[in-house]
Amino acid sequence: MILGRIVGKVSTTHFQFLVTAEKTRKFQFIQIQHPEYGFVLGQVMELLRTEEELTAQCTIIGYKDEDGRVKSIRTPFALSTEVLEAEDDFIRSIVEIGREGAFIGNLEGKSIPITMDLQKVLTRHLAILAKSGAGKSYTVGVLLEEIMEKKVPVLIIDPHGEYASLKFPSEESREKLMQWNLEPKGYSFNVQEYGDMKLKQDLRPLKLDEKMSSYELMKLLPIQLSNTQEAMLFSVLKDLTEVTFDNIVIGLENLNSSAKWGLIDTMMYLRDLKLFSSNYTPLRELVAPGKCAIINLKGLTPEVQSMIVYKLLKDLFMARKQEKIPPFFCVIEEAHNFCPEKGFGKAVSTEMIRLISSEGRKFGLGLCVVSQRPALVQKTVLAQCSSQIIMKVTNPNDLKAITGSLEGITPETEDEIQNLPVGSALVCGVVDRPLVVNIRPRRSMHGGQAVDILGSVVEMPDEEDYQKNIVEETKEYEDKGLLYVVKPKLSLKDIQLMSTQPIRKVTTYLIPAVFFSCRFSGMDMNFLVDQIKGKVVIDPDSDQKCEMSQLSLDSAFLRKPVFENIEYDQMLERWIETSDLKRKLEEHCQVDDYKECYIVFRKIEY
Repeated sequence: MILGRIVGKVSTTHFQFLVTAEKTRKFQFIQIQHPEYGFVLGQVMELLRTEEELTAQCTIIGYKDEDGRVKSIRTPFALSTEVLEAEDDFIRSIVEIGREGAFIGNLEGKSIPITMDLQKVLTRHLAILAKSGAGKSYTVGVLLEEIMEKKVPVLIIDPHGEYASLKFPSEESREKLMQWNLEPKGYSFNVQEYGDMKLKQDLRPLKLDEKMSSYELMKLLPIQLSNTQEAMLFSVLKDLTEVTFDNIVIGLENLNSSAKWGLIDTMMYLRDLKLFSSNYTPLRELVAPGKCAIINLKGLTPEVQSMIVYKLLKDLFMARKQEKIPPFFCVIEEAHNFCPEKGFGKAVSTEMIRLISSEGRKFGLGLCVVSQRPALVQKTVLAQCSSQIIMKVTNPNDLKAITGSLEGITPETEDEIQNLPVGSALVCGVVDRPLVVNIRPRRSMHGGQAVDILGSVVEMPDEEDYQKNIVEETKEYEDKGLLYVVKPKLSLKDIQLMSTQPIRKVTTYLIPAVFFSCRFSGMDMNFLVDQIKGKVVIDPDSDQKCEMSQLSLDSAFLRKPVFENIEYDQMLERWIETSDLKRKLEEHCQVDDYKECYIVFRKIEY
């Protein structure tokens, strides 16, 4: 279709044409015949109307040479050259839009699907930036759906508790989803939320490893210590064989100084948060193939939130470096609170997030920073994000922060960021040129409606820095068969040695169970409950069990489940939901924590 003819001044980068077709619109892709280069791709950036005429201001993208490389033209177009609407295949060939990857939406004004290369996203980091209410969390949800479909582990730092809606199917009309060839889908099997169980019944408590170095403890403290207090704390720590808050308090009480009381109050405060435990949440539980762990920080003070993020990310980063957990994707909502720019606040998590942004890609730890105030996010972190999804931003300081860290942002593009409608985003880093994309509808429910707080590119490392494909490596971990199990006291070899008669056959069953940490009769105890009959397991080797109504001190389970690669013949299905067991057990004791596991049971045939 002919849209018009070129008029006025023409350069090798910009031109304008007199519009003759009613269907001409902003951001429309156009193609123009050049006598030397053949068809050249361009884009309408603005439409100007006067009393006499309508003109379109355009930018020139380029053409593809004989070697398949996209180049800029060296001589301008001739006046009166026809301007045509670009064909879909021609757009794809010049812009080089991939057909595989995470489907996030369609190109503005076209039915061309836009996909993001998950390998690039997971190893080169992503920033999702927009003003409050512009659709950040909705877009994050779209991307998370695509990532979970690939079974890549996901960890979400969720300060407002809005991502649990991923569990439920979308409430949008089925007709709207069908227009995008989508169907409603909930991810309840994939998603597990961690946080304060007082907020929601289905939350699991998050417990952090209480064992830490003196340096780590100093970084965690939510107060600024004086020189005297630092000296006192180090004097206590150097004599401790095990660094726990109780041991530190005892050591401080023995000092003869009035400055100790502020430190004692701080240590008791951290202890009473009940975040730190020797029975901490296993990292392999948080990061597992096909799983999405949501760290719900709602209701906690900013200092405590930052402390949790620091400790959790540090432990996960070290575990990933040692390949104890699979590669994973970490989403940090309201990133400006956890890694603020200098002069705009302090957070103990800043150093860890900065380290992950610079080194995480080498170890398969993908980072996604989400913020409504890009100007307040530390520039070092923002600059490490090689891909960006930008929605409407109007604050001048935020616009300056965005344009200062992105390649390919022209004055026209900067103006357009301020005028993007809700549901549209400027996607950068997927291809060489920023693209305006209409974000697809979510398959899962959106949880951000009630809370409106949504919201310099460095040289890339050589490909040798990280060659492994994230999705493929995740499958490797899934294939390893690491399970959280209660092992028998005797190994198979022990049984064979102790047997007085030949063993004909050994059948290994995995029986689903839940390991509960409870407060019973004024004491901290663990109970193991099977998910077949709902009975309390006292000794799985002898099949000794009791009913929950008969719970006593003798019912305590003295072993702990471990992660192991177990060979088994049959894994039994869970007949009773974990939430139902938890609710029934709470009638008899206080449940502090729980973890699903399997009991390894061997049937011996002689």
